[in-house]
Amino acid sequence: MKINPNKVDIMTSGVSKAHYPTHGLPEIALAGRSNVGKSTFINAITGRKSVARVSSKPGKTQTLNFFNLDDQLVMVDVPGYGYAKESKAKRAEWGKMIEEYFVNRECLKVVIQLVDLRHNPTEDDVLMYDFLKHYQIPTIVIATKEDKLTKNNINKQQKNILHSLQLEEGDEFMTFSSVKKDKVDDVWNLIAQFIGR
Repeated sequence: MKINPNKVDIMTSGVSKAHYPTHGLPEIALAGRSNVGKSTFINAITGRKSVARVSSKPGKTQTLNFFNLDDQLVMVDVPGYGYAKESKAKRAEWGKMIEEYFVNRECLKVVIQLVDLRHNPTEDDVLMYDFLKHYQIPTIVIATKEDKLTKNNINKQQKNILHSLQLEEGDEFMTFSSVKKDKVDDVWNLIAQFIGR
C-alpha cells in the first residue's frame, strides 16, 4: 500500500480518555524520546512541512495529538518520554496519560517506537518497548537519523539496537532518514501490514 496523504487534519488534542475522538478508523501511534526527531519524522512520512511542530526544545508535545489522514487512518502523536528537565510529577502525569491511551484504546493497531540510530537504546527506550510487549501491542521500531552514520556504523548500530530491545516475533525494525526520505513508502507498507489495508 502506498499512502501519500492528500489531506492531513488535526482532529483533536487531549490528555485523557474523555478527549479521545470517536471514529471508525484504525489508529497508529508514534512514541519516542523527546529528542528523537518524532515531529520531523511525522512531517517526512506525511509529506508536509508542519503537520507536527518541530521544536529545538525537547518535550514540547504535552498532549495526545490525533491526526486524520485522508479518512483512511488516524495517527496519534504521543508526548515524548525521558525528558529529564521536567519535574517528576509532570513526567508521572505524562506516563499515566500515555499508559491510559496505550492500554485502553481498542482501535490502536500498532505503535511506531522511534529510537536514535546513532546511540544504543536508553533505559527509557527499553522500558517503553517492554511496556508495549507486556500489553501485547504490535510494534514497529524505527531508528531515525540514518543519514548521520556511515554504512558500516549503520549496520553496527542496527545490531546493537536489536540486541538491546530483543524484538519479539511479529514486530518489525527498520532505519530511516527524515532528510533523505527514501524509505517513506517502506514505512507505509509496514503500517499497512498491521492495519489490514
